[in-house]
Amino acid sequence: MKSFFFLLLVFFQGSLFAQSTVVYPAPVKYLQLTIEQQPVRMAYMDISPLQPNGNTVLLLHGKNFNGYYWKDVISFLVDAGYRVIAPDQVGFGFSDKPATSYSFQILAYNTKKLIDTLGIKSINIIAHSMGGMLASRFILMYPAIVNSVIYENPIGLEDYKTFVPYKTFDQEYKEELKADFNTLKKYQQSYFPVWKPEYDQYVQAQWEALNRPDFKQGTWASAATYEMIFEQPVLYEFDSIRTTALLIIGQADRTVVGKALLTKEVAAQHGQYPQLGRWFNSKLVHSTLVELEGVGHIPHIQDLPAFRQNVLSFLEGNNAQK
Repeated sequence: MKSFFFLLLVFFQGSLFAQSTVVYPAPVKYLQLTIEQQPVRMAYMDISPLQPNGNTVLLLHGKNFNGYYWKDVISFLVDAGYRVIAPDQVGFGFSDKPATSYSFQILAYNTKKLIDTLGIKSINIIAHSMGGMLASRFILMYPAIVNSVIYENPIGLEDYKTFVPYKTFDQEYKEELKADFNTLKKYQQSYFPVWKPEYDQYVQAQWEALNRPDFKQGTWASAATYEMIFEQPVLYEFDSIRTTALLIIGQADRTVVGKALLTKEVAAQHGQYPQLGRWFNSKLVHSTLVELEGVGHIPHIQDLPAFRQNVLSFLEGNNAQK
């Protein structure tokens, strides 16, 4: 009987999602992939400017996000002449969420295949949160095609498995099945010093993505990608990254993946982005650090003007040197 009601709930949530209220800023296209013998679609947006400057920007989203939250970034980049590629990584957003193994290597491989399919030879990357971990792996795998990278409050600047209690996949999946709009909002509220009503749209985008194609499959992929973050650190390889980098770090960010499992005392010792940003900057060979006071985990939403100014200044200066 319990199984029947759970399946009914999954169906009902999926039906609610069918009438999506979140509209991506550009048409969503699909790249056909094969992962572990399964056909998989990877969703992406490809936006061309009216007056191209010859450069392309690849946007890599975070764990609790998808292509939708880049809408204002896409707008100012296209206005400045950049072609923008904004994928939903497999397991996220409009992309399929297969029951396969997840790794930063396979996500990087998928993204490289997308770039190659589109005939792009050189890219600039903007990577937020989990996207920063993916960007690092991508650069380490394919350094020749990356002209520059902008890290926006990346996670993975600490090895979470060294201080966060271990959870099995089944335990994480069980927790994910408790998610609803309110729990997602409560978590996203931790990203901002002050919550504003207009931020609700990003919770809605996460909630709808979690129900695509259905709640059970979406939460399975969410649990699998949490496992990926914990088990596949990239920070030990930062000194091998030679790509010119800009670090935009909101100084009010205290994000720690798995923070709810920590005591207050232990949590206070981690997620200190002012120190983490400076440490990250010291590990990279060619990098510049921008510290945004009073800004939390998502500068491009909380302080778009400052984010825009720093991004365009960096891209223009770096591309002028090519």
